[in-house]
This record gives sequence, C-alpha cells and structure tokens, in this order.
Amino acid sequence: MIGAFFLETAVPGGFNAFLRAWERHIGDGFPRPTNSPATIGSRVTVRATRVADVAITDIDGASAVQTALTPGGMGDLVRLHVVRRGAWTVDGPPEYGEHTVAAGQFLLRHAGRPSRFQTAPHTTAKIVVLPAATLTPLIGGRGVIGPADSPEVRLLVAHANMVYDTMPDLSPTGVQAARNTLIELAKAVAMRRFDDAEPRLAPALAQAAKNLADSRLVEPELSPAMLARELNVSLRTLHRAFAATGESVSGYVRDRRLEEARLALTARSDRLSVSELAAYWQFADRSHFIRAFKKRYGQTPTQYARSPRPAES
Repeated sequence: MIGAFFLETAVPGGFNAFLRAWERHIGDGFPRPTNSPATIGSRVTVRATRVADVAITDIDGASAVQTALTPGGMGDLVRLHVVRRGAWTVDGPPEYGEHTVAAGQFLLRHAGRPSRFQTAPHTTAKIVVLPAATLTPLIGGRGVIGPADSPEVRLLVAHANMVYDTMPDLSPTGVQAARNTLIELAKAVAMRRFDDAEPRLAPALAQAAKNLADSRLVEPELSPAMLARELNVSLRTLHRAFAATGESVSGYVRDRRLEEARLALTARSDRLSVSELAAYWQFADRSHFIRAFKKRYGQTPTQYARSPRPAES
C-alpha cells in the first residue's frame, strides 16, 4: 500500500481529505493525527506508505503545524523523527516534558501515550512508526537522540526511500523483507551501531553510500575508503554490499560523474571545455575522461556536444 497526498488546511475540507487518504493508505493500527485550530491556514505536503506493521511518512511544511492530543494514545509503538529542516516538538511523559528535535537531529522514542506535536514553519522531516516489542528495551524512557547524518540513520533513511520506489512492485515476501530490514535498521539506530555482516542490510548500505557519493561527486577526496569511513563500515563490507547489487563502488562514482559531465555538455550557456569538465569531475586528465566518456556513450565529449538534440517541447 502506498500513497502520496497533499494537505492544505487553508482549503475547506483539506484536512478531512488528508484523513481519508490516511485511512485508505495507512489504515488501522496507526492513529491519525487530530487537527488543532492552530493548524488552520497551514500548508503541508505529505507522502506516506505502510509496510506491514511499519508506517513511513515524509512531511514538508510550508508553515507551522500543530495537532491536538490523539485520543487513546499511539498504542504500543515507537516513533523515529528525522528532521532535515525546521524543528519538530513532541510532548513527552510529565517527568520529561516536551522535546524539540532540531534540524539535523533524530529522536527515537516510545509513543504509547496520548500525544501531540507541533512544527516550526518550513519543517522537513521523516517519521517512521514501528512496533515496540524489540525496540522499547533498547531506547529507555527518554529515547535516543543524535545527529541525523549518523551512519545508522543514513542507512535507515536510504532504505525507507527505496521502499517508496519499490513498494508497488513488491510481493508479499518482498514486503516482509522490506519490513524486517526497517526493524533491523531501527535497532541499529537505537544501539548506535549495526551488524555489518547482516546480508539484509546490504542494499540499504549500498544506497546510503550512493546518496553520500552523489553529494560529494565534485570532491577530489571522494573514494570507496572515504565512503566506508563516513558510514562507519569496513571497506570490505562496503565492497561486499555493492557486489550484492551487481555494482562496484568505483564504477558507480565514475558513471555518476560521467552522467553529470554529459548533462553539462548540453548546457545552453556557460559550457565548460573538455579539459575543464575532466578536471571538474575529478578525472585524471583530459585523455582519460575522453576514453571513459566514449566507452560509456559511444561518442567523444566533443562529438556528443555537437550532435543534434531532440527539440524541447
């Protein structure tokens, strides 16, 4: 089950439309948020999916959002907040009070009591709701707090994003495998380490490395060793994760750099020379870049730049 829907409470009936979408795509077991009068006028984009007994929600709010207490609480669930922008404030047990998850942080905590939250304007966050049985003993009363770019959170976010892309095509066995991997990764977040020998985590590790590489393509320091270091795994483990997906780390980085160079060759203005592209995308020299480009695309960079392009519509 997968869905994507847009909530704009400034539009009459907007919140009710969101609740209907929540019931249709997420369903029983995951209490829906209860609207607060303070939410009127807010605009929020929501993407959500359910993976067996796990729910994943991405929220991007143009303005602040505030909910009322959820009747009956959240049930026996654990909730992970990963905040990329803005801030997310959740209430807690009376002895702990509220906690604000700032941009660049995560909070993993038990959510088995009446709850509410509020966000700052322009908040972007991923919320993962999980069964509590195997997680509650690991997180304690206050929960686990840390940086959103920790290796364990990187892997969980990478896997959750893959679920969005593959969910419509997964068999029941595939859904269960995706769910089990989410649980394993949530346990890793709770313990601040993961089992790098666990084969189910290989796709998530490879995807997290790809996401990190994509953000560092222009950096000369980008290498398999650097990726392994930032993801807190051995180089051998990283190579093994890529091999499980039929790729190599160096091959992925090279192909992504070639693709970005190819796109740059089609730029209408400020087009770099072949030598400049080779240097910018960290190829050893102009000749090496030309050979790699021709092997991948069947033309030299100059030939490709001069070849006709389909007219834009």
